Amino acid sequence: MAIPEPAQIECGAASETGPVRDDNQDSFWLPEGYSSAERGLLYAIADGMGGYSHGKLASSLALEKLFQTFYGETGPAKKGLRKGLEAANLSVYQATQRLAAGRMGTTLTAVHILGDLLTVAHIGDSRAYLVRDGQSICLTNDHTTVGELVRMKVLSPDKVRTHAQRSVLNQCLGVALFIRPDITEVAVQEGDALILCSDGVWSVIQDDEFASLAADVPESDGLSKRLVDLALERDSDDNASAVVVRVKQLGEALGKARVGGRLAGFLRGFDRAR
Repeated sequence: MAIPEPAQIECGAASETGPVRDDNQDSFWLPEGYSSAERGLLYAIADGMGGYSHGKLASSLALEKLFQTFYGETGPAKKGLRKGLEAANLSVYQATQRLAAGRMGTTLTAVHILGDLLTVAHIGDSRAYLVRDGQSICLTNDHTTVGELVRMKVLSPDKVRTHAQRSVLNQCLGVALFIRPDITEVAVQEGDALILCSDGVWSVIQDDEFASLAADVPESDGLSKRLVDLALERDSDDNASAVVVRVKQLGEALGKARVGGRLAGFLRGFDRAR
């Protein structure tokens, strides 16, 4: 069987501490040194929890373990990503015990592309957005107390960004031995843009703005920097980080993805809880 060619991807990333925090607890990883035609391309962002010790260590350690585990596996991306997140969770948990650090943890959001299939792995409240045909859609649910209130229809989605308990997580990596990450598959198309960002970015940028900004700034490096700069201009109260992935050309298709190609399909397929 011929090995499929990977997608041709342009990516960029930016991260700033911001004026409120003393240190930058966000981390991101791009697939340099890890990508392969057979295994595809993986991009990820993580936000170490500011209220806990060693947030930067937690986020960087989780991403390193995710990439090592995923690219050491064979088989479907969903299985490899699940194993990668479980390994990342255990690695952070064990580091906490080893350092007697009290509690430390991190969010983690990753996207993987192989052929025409996009796999999203997520835990916490960093987000992944898909921009297509001038529209943007959030592909992740916030694992927060406020996000749960939205899913229960107790709180309207437009109240999330200004809610006092927006960042109270009910799932993350490193705090417990067992996790329940979200892992989903959707179709990817040439011309799509993917934006991964920490809550320091999305808390001050509206969902529809991601599409307009992506149209205004076509370069991935420029767009990631613009998103971070805009977040700081709008007085974000957290570290601000963004990874931008633009699909220039798909590799050999591996079969139809589970969700249809038009953005309307994503709107039907995902619970857009905020």
